Order: sequence, then C-alpha cells, then structure tokens
Amino acid sequence: MSSPPDDTLPGSSSSDDLHVSWDDYHQKIEQLALNIHHSQWTFDAIVCIARGGLRVGDILSRIHDKPLAILSVRSYGGEVGRDRLGVTLSQTLSTTVPRLGPNVLLVDDLADSGSTLQRSLQWLHQHHGQDVEIIKTATLWCKSTSAVTPDYYIDQVDGDRWICQPFEQYERYRLPSQ
Repeated sequence: MSSPPDDTLPGSSSSDDLHVSWDDYHQKIEQLALNIHHSQWTFDAIVCIARGGLRVGDILSRIHDKPLAILSVRSYGGEVGRDRLGVTLSQTLSTTVPRLGPNVLLVDDLADSGSTLQRSLQWLHQHHGQDVEIIKTATLWCKSTSAVTPDYYIDQVDGDRWICQPFEQYERYRLPSQ
C-alpha cells in the first residue's frame, strides 16, 4: 500500500477544518444513542446511509439492539473524497428483516447540504412506504447550511466547515495498480 500523500494536496486539511479523533467520534455516537433513548421514541429498525453513516448505524444498532439495514449512497468523490457529486442511491436495501417498520431511524454521519438525507427519505418512502409510518433522522453533526435538520444530532457546525472524521485518512491510501 502506498503511503498517503502529503497535506498539500488540493482539498486536503486546512486550519478551518474540524478534526475529530476516534475517541471523540465514538463518544458522539454514544451520546447520540443516549439522546435517542432519552427521547423515549421507540423504533423497529435502523437504516444507515453508507458509507458515512455505516459506523454510526452499526454502533447504534448494537446499543439499541435493533436490526440494521444499509442504504448505499454516494455523494462525494475525488482524489481525497471532498468533491460534491450528485446523490446516487442503491437500487435495493441490504437488510435481514422482512419488514422495516412501522418506525424507522435513518442514520448518517452528518447533515451537510441535506440533499443525501432528503433523497434517502424519499427513497425509503418510495420503496418501503407500505411498511413504514414514521421515519426519524439522526446524525452526529448538522451544518447550519443543511436544508434538513435531523430529529437527533449532537453538534451544530457553522458554515460549510469540513469535518475531518478519523476514517478519512483511508481516502488517501491507495493500493498499487496491478
């Protein structure tokens, strides 16, 4: 595996970025789990938006002992994963339960522009609307620029500041071509 490029690449870390350690990341997920629990809203399944919400959904699924479904979505790309793309959703949901609802928690890592949450909500209503009555949303961060405010979130981030999550380091590693 080649080493990561240096931090002088376009789109790489800047002093305005919010850097999050693994410990802080996991503490935020645990706090989100508690916030949802304290709200006393009960849900039947978690749908996580992968890739960013995959770790969040996995941990919430374990803490709340609820089944996890995965909706694969792509909205970022580029050399270091910071270029906004159009939102692309998978055609199917990966799940082990025959029915999601009636209450579903939709989870992502952050509400940035809000377009991923909006499109994912529409997708769930279109493809699973017969099984789902209520969908609530949860993220770790909500940017002030988001068109959607999640039902549950931990931190509000002003402006369009980049949140450097601990797993982003892997965006810079590449295996050599064969």
